Amino acid sequence: MILNVSPGMKIWGVIAEINKKDLVISLPGGLRGLVRACEAFDPDLDIETKDADSSFLSRTFRVGQLVSCIVLDLDADNKEKGNHKIWLSLRLALLYKGFTLDAIQEGMVLTAYVKSIEDHGYILSFGLPSFVGFLPKNDRTESRDDKVVGQLLQGVVRSIDRSRKVIYLSSDHDAVSKCVTKDVKGISIDLLIPGMMVNARVLSTLENGLILSFLTYFTGTVDIFNLENAFPTTEWKDHYGKNKKVSARILFLDPSTRAVGLTLNSHLLQNEAPPSLVKTGDIFDRAKIVRVDRGAGLLIEIPSVPVSTPAYVCISDVADNKAQKLDKQFQEGSNVRVRVFGFRHLEGLAIGVLKGSAFEGSVFTHSDVKPGMTVKAKILAVDIFGAIVQLTSGVKALCPLPHMSEFEIAKPGKKFNVGAELVFRVLGVKSKRITVTHKKTLVKSKLPVLSSYAEATDGLVTHGWITKIEKHGCFVRFYNGVQGFVPRSQLGLEPGRDTSTTYHVGQVVKCRVTSSLPASRRINLSFLITPRRASEDEIVSLGSLVCGVVEQVTHRGVIVLVNANAKGTISTDHLADHHEQASLMKSALKPGYKFDQLLVLDTEGENLVLTAKYSLVNSSQQLPLEISQISPYSIVQGYICNLKSGCFVRYLGRLTGFCPRSKAIDDQRNDVSEAFYVGQSVRSKILDVNGETGRITVSLKQSSCASTDTSFIQSYFLLEDKIAKLQMADSKCSEVWTENFGIGSIVEGKIHEAKEFGVVVSFEKYDDVFGFAPHYQLGGNDVETGTVVRAVVLDVSRLERVVDLSLKPEFVTRFKDSSDILPHKKKRKREANKELELHQTVNAVVEIVKEKENYMVLSLPEYNHAVGYASLTDYNIQKLPKKQFVNGQSVTATIMALPSPSTVGRLLLLLKSIGEAETSSSKRAKKKSGYNVGALVQAEITDIKPLELRLKFGVGFHGRVHITEATDGAAAEDPFRNLRIGQTLTARIVAKADKYEKNWKSHQWELSIRPSMLTDSNEIRDKLTPVAFNFSIGQSVTGYVYKVDCQWVWLTVSREVRAQIFFLDTSCEPDELQDLQKQFSVGKSVRGHILSINKEKRLLRLVLRPLSTIPNGNETIEDQSNDNVIENVFSLIREGSVVGGRISKVLPGVGGLLVEIGPHLYGKVHFTELTDSAPDPLLGYREGQFVKCKVLEVSPTGRGTVHVDLSLRFGDDVTSLRDRVDKIEDLQPNMIVKGYVKSVTPKGCFISLSRKLDAKILLSNLSDGFIESPEKEFPVGKLVIGKVLSVETLSRRVEVTLKMSSGSGALKAQMNDTSSLRVGDIISGSIRRVESYGLFITIDHTTLVGLCHISELSDDSVDSIESKYKAGERVKAKILKVDNERHRISLGMKNSHFGDDIEIQTPSKLTSDEDEGDKEEGEGEEVVDRNGQMDNTHKPNSDHQSQVEEFPVLAQVESRASILPLEVSLDDIEQADMDVAVSWTEEHAAVADTKDEKSKRRAKRKQKEDRELEIIAAEQRLLEKDMPRSAEEFEKVIRGSLNSSFVWIKYMAFMLSLADVDKARAIAERALKTINIREETEKLNVWVAYLNLENEYGNPPEEAVVKIFQRALQYCDPKKVHLALLAMYQRTEQHKLANELLDKMTKKFRHSCKVWLRRVQSLLKQHQDGVQAIVNRAVLSLPRHKHIKFISQTAILEFKCGVPDRGRSFFEGILREYPKRTDLWNIYLDQEIRLGDVNMTRALFERAISLSLKLRKMEPLLKKYLEFEKTVGDEERIEYVKKAALEYAKTNLGIETED
Repeated sequence: MILNVSPGMKIWGVIAEINKKDLVISLPGGLRGLVRACEAFDPDLDIETKDADSSFLSRTFRVGQLVSCIVLDLDADNKEKGNHKIWLSLRLALLYKGFTLDAIQEGMVLTAYVKSIEDHGYILSFGLPSFVGFLPKNDRTESRDDKVVGQLLQGVVRSIDRSRKVIYLSSDHDAVSKCVTKDVKGISIDLLIPGMMVNARVLSTLENGLILSFLTYFTGTVDIFNLENAFPTTEWKDHYGKNKKVSARILFLDPSTRAVGLTLNSHLLQNEAPPSLVKTGDIFDRAKIVRVDRGAGLLIEIPSVPVSTPAYVCISDVADNKAQKLDKQFQEGSNVRVRVFGFRHLEGLAIGVLKGSAFEGSVFTHSDVKPGMTVKAKILAVDIFGAIVQLTSGVKALCPLPHMSEFEIAKPGKKFNVGAELVFRVLGVKSKRITVTHKKTLVKSKLPVLSSYAEATDGLVTHGWITKIEKHGCFVRFYNGVQGFVPRSQLGLEPGRDTSTTYHVGQVVKCRVTSSLPASRRINLSFLITPRRASEDEIVSLGSLVCGVVEQVTHRGVIVLVNANAKGTISTDHLADHHEQASLMKSALKPGYKFDQLLVLDTEGENLVLTAKYSLVNSSQQLPLEISQISPYSIVQGYICNLKSGCFVRYLGRLTGFCPRSKAIDDQRNDVSEAFYVGQSVRSKILDVNGETGRITVSLKQSSCASTDTSFIQSYFLLEDKIAKLQMADSKCSEVWTENFGIGSIVEGKIHEAKEFGVVVSFEKYDDVFGFAPHYQLGGNDVETGTVVRAVVLDVSRLERVVDLSLKPEFVTRFKDSSDILPHKKKRKREANKELELHQTVNAVVEIVKEKENYMVLSLPEYNHAVGYASLTDYNIQKLPKKQFVNGQSVTATIMALPSPSTVGRLLLLLKSIGEAETSSSKRAKKKSGYNVGALVQAEITDIKPLELRLKFGVGFHGRVHITEATDGAAAEDPFRNLRIGQTLTARIVAKADKYEKNWKSHQWELSIRPSMLTDSNEIRDKLTPVAFNFSIGQSVTGYVYKVDCQWVWLTVSREVRAQIFFLDTSCEPDELQDLQKQFSVGKSVRGHILSINKEKRLLRLVLRPLSTIPNGNETIEDQSNDNVIENVFSLIREGSVVGGRISKVLPGVGGLLVEIGPHLYGKVHFTELTDSAPDPLLGYREGQFVKCKVLEVSPTGRGTVHVDLSLRFGDDVTSLRDRVDKIEDLQPNMIVKGYVKSVTPKGCFISLSRKLDAKILLSNLSDGFIESPEKEFPVGKLVIGKVLSVETLSRRVEVTLKMSSGSGALKAQMNDTSSLRVGDIISGSIRRVESYGLFITIDHTTLVGLCHISELSDDSVDSIESKYKAGERVKAKILKVDNERHRISLGMKNSHFGDDIEIQTPSKLTSDEDEGDKEEGEGEEVVDRNGQMDNTHKPNSDHQSQVEEFPVLAQVESRASILPLEVSLDDIEQADMDVAVSWTEEHAAVADTKDEKSKRRAKRKQKEDRELEIIAAEQRLLEKDMPRSAEEFEKVIRGSLNSSFVWIKYMAFMLSLADVDKARAIAERALKTINIREETEKLNVWVAYLNLENEYGNPPEEAVVKIFQRALQYCDPKKVHLALLAMYQRTEQHKLANELLDKMTKKFRHSCKVWLRRVQSLLKQHQDGVQAIVNRAVLSLPRHKHIKFISQTAILEFKCGVPDRGRSFFEGILREYPKRTDLWNIYLDQEIRLGDVNMTRALFERAISLSLKLRKMEPLLKKYLEFEKTVGDEERIEYVKKAALEYAKTNLGIETED
């Protein structure tokens, strides 16, 4: 028996179950394993995992099949022993790992997959690529069954073709079962496979089995359940003497422990699984006891048929009470009653139970549970999804949350108590998953249980529960997944009642089966248990016409009373054929209104479903009720009932046809859901009728279903008349007015108002009726307000009381006597109707197009201008775009109905091809009616956009008016403000739309409404010619804003010309630059001056201010070369001008700022030009900030670029101390000057007095006292005040001294003057001495010392002042009192003195009223590392790097910088020389406190220590921000910045400065718990600081760092954490740990280019070999798309810090593969140029320009070559390059022309 299963173990098993996604394997010892579908076959079989479903597994495998498996994994869940899931694999590649062709011998038994089926046999796969197998079909055994691809089969090796590496097998079952593995000398355990039969001999017997020896070298064990005899008695050992020879098969083997299990089972020896003759739950009354094992159990013989089955009963299952002394209770040979509890399929052994409780109850196992049975169960757990319950036999079930109660319960835990026993009813059993219900109605129901579709007989009444509610009915669920449907007619609802208001999901209902189709799994139900029988008089047949009276109007429709005793419902959509009229009709209906004709569509119980649609009522006789009444290819009227996956067309009853999407509309680009709506009337063409399935397929395409009559428009006019009458009845208005306004009659009225689109006519007799005549109907008459006119009525809108009129002479003057209106009307009708005949084709002219009402008014000139009406749309195309018609257009129509009451007195016409596809003839006609450029058109505005008007004109033509074509002269602000949609304009066509424009399809023509373009002069033709692109530098142009992005404001100057304004050129004020989007809204008019011109792109660059100079006169600039760029800069920027800028980089140290002032143009602000002599000039500046700059100097550089010096100082100087010293002539000896430390040497330091003037200070002049370390006391960037000693004008040398003794009286007075201090000021300083009565504090920038008494230290009492404060500590204080006579200053440090806002002031600030607060140059500190340095890894900005290359001066400044801001950087760093660490100076607060004034030596020592502390404090004032100086202040800051890692890290550094490492660790832990989980970057910063802390103070550091590292991996991005740890190791020179970490990273993140580059960088830094090997590994690991990036970056690293020749090799390798990648050539050339080998660089340039590339790709390389020669070459080389460029251009242009 297997005691320990481990991954890699090989086991023999038998398939017990085949599920949908896995196989269940029965293993030795009663274990069960799972094989996922993807692990059931080898990948080389090309079988998709998604196809490995249940059908595939069931075709390939069978229950009872013996298989060899290998253990993949064990479940890691903390479950009980024996319940772990064992994941197995059947892959032969794992099972036969280590097999070779030489190890295979003839006669061996091998397992193989069927890889493919050929004509003569099967190609087999063993999972190994080294050989394949073949099984011939002529083998007589192959007739037994057919093989499928992927099937596992066993075969005996018959022969081996070693040359072709093919193994020939035979699958004869007898041969396979009798084949014994030969004893081969030196056989390995890896070649042993479970299932192999071996010859063995007995070595010894055990209490529970045997030990056998086989194959000479191996031993194996056989447990007692795998003996040859299935019923071994107590004397079984007597049958197995020592050295007895037996045949055995391998059950399992563990290569790691070399443990082997064997079996002697007779069935397994025959290579067959033992039979399963008993089932779980079976009870046997006379089972015979074969053997009694004391303390273990009983072996029992079960009398199964045809042979007995062995069973074993464990001692725990013998009795309900604890069983003792089994040999006394049970005798061998006696009979017992046993119940089968389980079965071991591999051993053929049943597991039995003798407990009395096992025979009680109806449920013992899952198989005993039946749907519908009631059970008692105990509640085990309650969760949000339901309750887990346990039946009395131990079987578990789930009670879902909806079934825990009749009603929805919010807190199921209160209703269901764990441990309570309740009664449930079984809902269903599926794959051992049992679900139960506790709904009281279901549990106590006495009605029959419906658990299968076969049980659903007509009339059966049962209980179920609602699972889904639809508009057309409800779905009801029963037991075992049976489901039925209740149509709305059987719900028992009152008319107009909504289904969802009566029933709810989960409700238990009693229902009756009305019909069922078990084969189709369909059941029709009814909630009407005893339906009422209707009398013969009440029965209304479907399809009959009835009348009804409105009883009630609801939101769903109208309820009517039919035949005085039946009720019916008309839904809103069924009130009209037209969607818009349905809602109008519903709003007009009132109770009591009578419908003369309604069609009965369907019945819902006792309720009738009716329709008032004219189309359905009119065709009621042709509507089908049954499928037999439908004939193919007929046209049938119907309506849309559903739009899911197509269109469902309903006829009478439930008869429905389906229209696929492809048959719904002619234009497949339209969506079906947008082309139709539910309830729409349609005409359908029957395509197919299937009587067997009852399916009807129809088509709704307009091309085959177009109307052949005018019923569609006729129904519109009839219903409009009804609605008008209903509304007049409500308002009690008279209908007499309509009689005097008959169609075609002449009326007299007065012009009431003249509008842009026509005239409004009023009538004397009818104040509330108005007439309207559009311009087209005026007939050229000039009409004025008040004029009396005679007009002909073309149309009447009764609802709106509006009459459409025509004043055309052909209408008005066609009668002889125009004085008598009505007689002439009758006469005209008689004359017209005399000649008109039905179905006659006539020519008509469009008079009025009514798009809203979907019809148009036509006139028939040949028939005395008779007026007719035609529809613009049809039943099936109501929602589709309509065909466009214009006034005056000629059309052809057919007369379908003459004027009569049924047509409301109108002549109805049917247009040809309404809604049909456009024919070729119509296209030709449309083409003939086209327009030419220059034509004047009348166009209607359809849309107004900020930059254009959209217009329509003619027959379906569309155009636009660009905003620059709206007015003449200067651009007006919002030229479209006086226009509106619908207005008609006169416009001229100026051009055809550009097909390459983005939205060119939306318009066909470019129009203009400029007054100058609308004149009839001959100059128009000249204006229509394309305007030449003729602009000059400095010219003023105007455009309209059409887009604003992050850097540019884009303008449109004309239709073809665009312009752009750089965002920094729009203003010099930072506030205005910040709100660029608000300042430049789309459509705004902007005027600017041209700075540069791009003729190719037709693009201008503008600036808002005039240019100071115009380069090259007025010539245009087509080529933006370097010279032109420089000229443009000089024309835009000059000394003294004020410009806007954006800080691109805050340079470290005294580098100053790099400010962007234009596209690719940067200026430098020197450190001395930031502010007027502040201690920290960089304070308040950040990257991305907008600033106002003054240009100091603009000068060209030797590299073809421009150098710009800027200043941010705009204030006037107040005192001589702040006077600028720009020239050396301004300096005089003994002058007091200020400067910033620029660099420090052992001999002194240099200070910057201005951007062009430096001074030196000798070491002896730095201080009055001794200076031990000038670098510490005078860090770079420190502000110093000194006196000029000497000035040498010619050599530009200036020497300054900082000695106080040599300073002037003014300087001394300033540093010691107490009069500059004011009571109430807040100052900063450092503690000079700590006494028991208070603190002596040195005030910054002075030599003054103040006393803070102990009573003023804190609002709370201070117990021990010495323990809380130490000398040298930085503090803030408030001046309480100043005694100028005694030179005493009283200070206070209580929090109540400061309030919320603390502003630190220094004496220099008090005198100048300027902000000179102490700030450090960086942004903070980090935890110290092992070498006393901070973890401050800085990543260079690539943009800044390119800027530095343009300005060499900036590069020099950066090289001298040494102070960087705080950053916990995790980014990958490619350049090792950019890693700079900030040195950390620890403060030691061990100042001896002494009061012995008699000892001069001790006093002198203390004075020296105080002086050193003052110097340290002064240094840190310049290096640190004004951060909190005590724990209380830090806590206050943290409360306002909980998610700021910067504050937390400063707090940690503060605690480390106090040597409190444990407190720093506690702060780190607090930070990790406090910072929000979403702030990943902030948390990561704290983790990195924590790592540095443990690296310095951990005990031991390596273990402490690893622990923190493992914790950080659980919360942060693993890759970033690894990179941070690697950076720390490399910075602290722990190369061994760094290399070990890199090895792990290259395995864990093998797809990361960044990690491999770090590996290469590490090797190059340590000057180690092996780069090529790393590159080879990386190329194999990285995805292909990252190869170029990795190899090119590696080559750059080789050039910079490795061997350049290796870098060249890398570049040459990738260029051989990608020779036309100009980006790679540029990188290669840049590295060679940087290296400085001129000859090598020139050779590379020559290779590059010899490539065959397009000119636009070669142009950058040629320019780079020219710039290179300008730098290092002479005039001859420059001319050579220019000549080569011209030749290349000529050659390339010639080739392109030929192409």
